[in-house]
Amino acid sequence: MGRTFDRDVKAALTEAGCRLARPGKGSHEIWWSPIVERHVTVPTNCVSRHTANAVLRQPGLSKRF
Repeated sequence: MGRTFDRDVKAALTEAGCRLARPGKGSHEIWWSPIVERHVTVPTNCVSRHTANAVLRQPGLSKRF
């Protein structure tokens, strides 16, 4: 199986001060970003680096993968 980015994405969010707000629908989680002051939807099984980078851009972080 290929690489998954979910652990790395969650670590980057936590490092930036974001926190898990609640579970979302299906295989998603809702995180709060203090940078942009809004909720961000994060997939729990992120297998694409493009998706991982898109998730990081939502809360105001730069590309990492």
